Amino acid sequence: MSTPFYVSPQQAMADRAEYARKGIARGRSVVVLQYTDGVLFVAENPSRALHKVSEIYDRIAFAAVGKYNEFENLRIGGVRYADLRGYTYDREDVTARGLANVYAQTLGTIFSSAAEKPYEVELIVAEVGTGPEDDQIYRLPHDGSIVDEHGSVAVGGNADQISSYLDQRHREGMTLAEALRLAVDSLARDTNGGERTLTAEHLEVAVLDRTRPQKRKFKRILGRQLSRLLEEPAAAAGEKGAPAGDAGESSGASAAGGNGKGAGKGAGKGSAAGKNGSGAADADGGEPESGSADD
Repeated sequence: MSTPFYVSPQQAMADRAEYARKGIARGRSVVVLQYTDGVLFVAENPSRALHKVSEIYDRIAFAAVGKYNEFENLRIGGVRYADLRGYTYDREDVTARGLANVYAQTLGTIFSSAAEKPYEVELIVAEVGTGPEDDQIYRLPHDGSIVDEHGSVAVGGNADQISSYLDQRHREGMTLAEALRLAVDSLARDTNGGERTLTAEHLEVAVLDRTRPQKRKFKRILGRQLSRLLEEPAAAAGEKGAPAGDAGESSGASAAGGNGKGAGKGAGKGSAAGKNGSGAADADGGEPESGSADD
């Protein structure tokens, strides 16, 4: 009689965790970070039908990486939980903390069960508050643990490298355009240190905007609005050159003033007037060039 094959519980759990981590790392990353008016979600996702970021309830949103069918089941379960709790009690009783606890119990039960494989997913549940200090962001790994995050967080792909990049550059009080540019820059970095170009067609972007007057704070950023936000930092950098254009315009005006002075001195000489006239024409011709450069 052969001896039955034995694997220690510690080794079995380590193998299951390694299996789930490899599946999650194969997916494209998702970045969640706070900005002055709420919480921003940015995912590298060229698909317009299969969303990684979704609304759960009034002030709560959900982001995930990994196997789509698995985290979509979790998303639907979260929506049902939120709707039932809000209808039974009160809409204010639906919180990101309560939803994160439900997800943690589900993921933990599946991970510890020997009858089925662990879910290859990592979740983020975020809630926007009345102020930045009231925002809540929770990260839920495959094993059902809960991590309370602040400022910024990344999951999936090369999440460790992206998180390090965000920690060094994220700050409080960032505008939406600044936060979006930082998130895109972090997602564009390769594991070998190179950089890629991510356009609006490669991104899925959404916000929980505390300034929206309606109860539902979730909003997707698409099309022209997304393109404008991505171009806004470059436009701001271009405006830094405006003082130089103004200085050139002032110098042109002073040159015109000097020519006028010369015209006063040589009022009786036709040659002097001709020279001053050409100087005035040069000065007048210089101003439109300066204006077009500023535009």
